[in-house]
Amino acid sequence: METLGWNSPLRYIAMLLIFPTTSSKGSECEAPSSPQCFRRNNEETIYECEWQMNTTQRNVTFDLHFSSDIRFENIQETRKQINDEDLIKYKHVDIWVEAQAGESVCTSTSTSVILSETVKFEAPQDISVAWFQNHLKVTWNAAEKYPALAEVWFQIDETKPWEKRLNTTQFTHSQKAYQLLVENLQKHTSYQLKLRHRTKVTRNPLWSDWSSLVIVPAELEDKMEVNVTLERLEGARKVTLIWKPVHHAAAVPEVNYILRDTQSSRGCPCMVETHPSNRTEYTDYVSYSPVNFSVIARNAAGSSPTAIIHIPAEPTPNLKPCNKTLLDKKLNKTTCLEWYKQQDGDLRLVARKTKRDMKRFTNSIEDYVGYIYFEHMCINERPKTVQMCLFYKNENVPKIAPQDLFTYNETHSSASLSWKAIPTEDRRGFLTQYNVCSVQIISEDEHYHCHSVPASSVEYHLDNLTPVTKYITVAGVTRAGEGPKATVTFSTRPMNPMKEWFKLAVVMAFLFIFLLIVCTCVWKRMKKKMLPPVPKPVIWDFASYPTLKGEKLEKEDEVVHDVTLQQLQPKEHGLSEDAEEPNMSLNIFMKRTRVSYGSSDDPLRPSAIQQTLRGSKEEEMPCMEQEDMLGLLLYRKGLVFDMKTDEC
Repeated sequence: METLGWNSPLRYIAMLLIFPTTSSKGSECEAPSSPQCFRRNNEETIYECEWQMNTTQRNVTFDLHFSSDIRFENIQETRKQINDEDLIKYKHVDIWVEAQAGESVCTSTSTSVILSETVKFEAPQDISVAWFQNHLKVTWNAAEKYPALAEVWFQIDETKPWEKRLNTTQFTHSQKAYQLLVENLQKHTSYQLKLRHRTKVTRNPLWSDWSSLVIVPAELEDKMEVNVTLERLEGARKVTLIWKPVHHAAAVPEVNYILRDTQSSRGCPCMVETHPSNRTEYTDYVSYSPVNFSVIARNAAGSSPTAIIHIPAEPTPNLKPCNKTLLDKKLNKTTCLEWYKQQDGDLRLVARKTKRDMKRFTNSIEDYVGYIYFEHMCINERPKTVQMCLFYKNENVPKIAPQDLFTYNETHSSASLSWKAIPTEDRRGFLTQYNVCSVQIISEDEHYHCHSVPASSVEYHLDNLTPVTKYITVAGVTRAGEGPKATVTFSTRPMNPMKEWFKLAVVMAFLFIFLLIVCTCVWKRMKKKMLPPVPKPVIWDFASYPTLKGEKLEKEDEVVHDVTLQQLQPKEHGLSEDAEEPNMSLNIFMKRTRVSYGSSDDPLRPSAIQQTLRGSKEEEMPCMEQEDMLGLLLYRKGLVFDMKTDEC
């Protein structure tokens, strides 16, 4: 088959059959599309005409024809706005366009319409979506104040086919918007959505252009789970909030977290600020007064329920009374004054900083009601509490007695008490202490023993009780006096004689064993000092050993012995004047001898030593009476010899 080129006759004939055009000299052009002329709504007086043409040529102009009577020439764009006064609105008119590209003229097909009945809305703008159970509510700007027909296309993702819904919208006068409910969707899934709409009032409505693609995230139906970390600083607290991110389907295309607090570290305190963020952590500095944080997650389909984080005031058990001159304190820009009312176990803000608030607060102060005063300053863009106190306009005794009074750990002479503190709103004054009284009944007479307990305590231990029926009272005390008393009746436990004797016996047994061990140790130490042990003689075993090859092992030693002889004198005899001194020393020198180990002639044997001593009598020594005995003791290397002298 022959290919049709741009200059072939067959191609030219085909173009004439499809697009009736007129042309002059020069190359042919492609005819524009049939024009559409319409109003944007039923109340509009300006008509818009638009058409399309595919061309790469420049300086193309258009002539717009309405039948044969009206003609608009030399149009540079593919659209034209015309006032309704210049047109035939209520009759059929034929509309076509001529395009002039150089020497060529191309004419579109004609369209016959009644202009007053032709309306085409603009593409939907400012589309918002919101989940309502399993239905999706779609809202966009209304083109007119009448309901319209809308066509909605949606899909879960690009891999899934488009689903279509056609329905009539509702017009909301307050928002001047169209609303449409797309039913039976999955609220935990994200969608892609586009729509178009048209009027339902005229006979010849035209569909608007498609809207831009809208991403519909899943519903945020749960509150944020927020963890709070508090760090106490001097005059302030560091607050760190951390929460879990939302699931992925609810985070497309993005999710923001809106955090609001009743205090602000960005500048002076006593302000309410909002902090949007896409992070899941927030850190701020707050004063000692109560503060509320609210955290919500927000995506294109709505917001999560609000999570409220209440941080109570910093506990101050020893809060001092306020000076009443604080009501007249002057205000300045760097100081924030706050007054909180004690109510239901918490604090409720009643006045803050401004002169109007302070004037209203001064006129509304109630008697017997406690107010907490806070004074904050801004230091380095952080709040700091510089003063706290408790204020009462007028005081009274407590309204109620301490609650839930009971005793525990009772013995025969003591008992412990516990009670609940008087609520702050029932104290009606500055609580100074609790009066704890034990009452003993003896012969129908009551004997009171009272004790003062600090106001911050809710427990007390009573000692030195006697085994008599008694009752105990506890009452709160303010500067106005003592309030109602809480009473509990009890009896001390009786003593068990057998149990007490058993305890005493066990204690005495342990004491006896301890003393016995101590005395034994002391006796052993004293015995060693007073009665030292007598040395035992060491008897050497001189066994004869055979020598090698019949030879004897000989060693020559030089032994020197110092022997002290002491003469013992009997008690009944005295010494003569010319008698010699009682103590005598005898040095015996044993000359160097040759000792043969293993022989029987060992000079170190006791018999040899005695013989040596007897041989030393060659020297003259004075003699005592025959009945006197001389005890000689010889110590040498653990050997003890008891020797007696011979007769003179």
